[in-house]
Amino acid sequence: MNLLATAQKHLYPNYKPAPIVLARGKGCEVFDVEGRRWLDLCAGVAVCSVGHAHPRFTATIAEQAAKLVHVSNYFYNEENILLARELCEKSRFDRAFFCNSGAEANEALFKLARRWFHAKGETRPKIVAYHNAFHGRTMGALSMTGTPKYREGFGQVEGVVHVAYGDLDATSKEMGKDVAAIIVEAVQGEGGVLPPPAGFLAGLRELADRHGALLLFDEVQTGIGRLGRWFGFEGTGVRPDAISLAKGLGGGVPIGAMLTTEALSTALPPGTHGSTFGGNPLASAAARAVLRILEEEKLVTGAKTKGEKLASMLRDLVRDIPKVCESERGEGLLRGLVLQKGFVVRDILPKLADSGVLLTAAGERVLRFSPPLVVTEGELAEGVAAVRKVLSTMA
Repeated sequence: MNLLATAQKHLYPNYKPAPIVLARGKGCEVFDVEGRRWLDLCAGVAVCSVGHAHPRFTATIAEQAAKLVHVSNYFYNEENILLARELCEKSRFDRAFFCNSGAEANEALFKLARRWFHAKGETRPKIVAYHNAFHGRTMGALSMTGTPKYREGFGQVEGVVHVAYGDLDATSKEMGKDVAAIIVEAVQGEGGVLPPPAGFLAGLRELADRHGALLLFDEVQTGIGRLGRWFGFEGTGVRPDAISLAKGLGGGVPIGAMLTTEALSTALPPGTHGSTFGGNPLASAAARAVLRILEEEKLVTGAKTKGEKLASMLRDLVRDIPKVCESERGEGLLRGLVLQKGFVVRDILPKLADSGVLLTAAGERVLRFSPPLVVTEGELAEGVAAVRKVLSTMA
């Protein structure tokens, strides 16, 4: 069977994937159906946090699948209860709601904010979000997403406004008694791997408190060790009212989560929100395995040290190929190599794939590195060497 021809005939064409049919993986390597090997430095867009086919991770999934996969939310299940406790202990939040993706987790944040004030008899429909933010593809999450091309043809939920990321004055001008929440990424991922300016997140906390609004953090891409700490808000001096998680939490098994304070636990009473598959035993067991592996293999602190090594390698590219490379930025193992104006990353990705390295774009001219947290310094060096070779030919 010609799998590429079959895909092009039967898969809905809303994606434009590379002409590669992957069949298996191990650690930071993936292999196609014919056995060709690639170095995976994107990890399914920051999802495969413990790499591919980690033996303890796969054993956990197999063991759980042999016991219990799904029971619905009409009943408790052991793995989900334990996962909720573990996430709350690590984050110091009090309550966990589970769903299947980052978009669903952000949709839950959206509904939580509006319903919280509705229950208190306040009319606060407004959500302040940011240009270039990415929060997902469902209508609420899409409305908060700050890139117009993603919303084209769909419209958006009324009440959402977008201002420049990092601009406290612009945010302040939108604040008032009609604002339910500010939603922000700890580091903008899809928008170009943009860390917040100094004082920005603290300024948002002050604005939210002054106007009685909630401060929500989208930690879908930045949470679960990606930045070299368990959660992006840690180390910033800022504590949000609720956060969303997904991607790396399940290590490749679909799961999303919303963590909230105890004060917000009454915002969504029974019947107001739910998820058929959310918190199922299989996904919960997978997430618990990810947390254990990250802890025991010291992969969170490793993301910080290896991220610093990667940043140094990328700075060398900027120094050595200045006609192509403008700068590097990011935190931990979420890094972006910013190309000079005129270069389009999506045109370069196929050349990198031909050289045996898989990366993704973040915006038009940022090459995003989001490898599995199990990546070695040697693998990072191999990947950067391949990038150097490709970009040098373009200089």
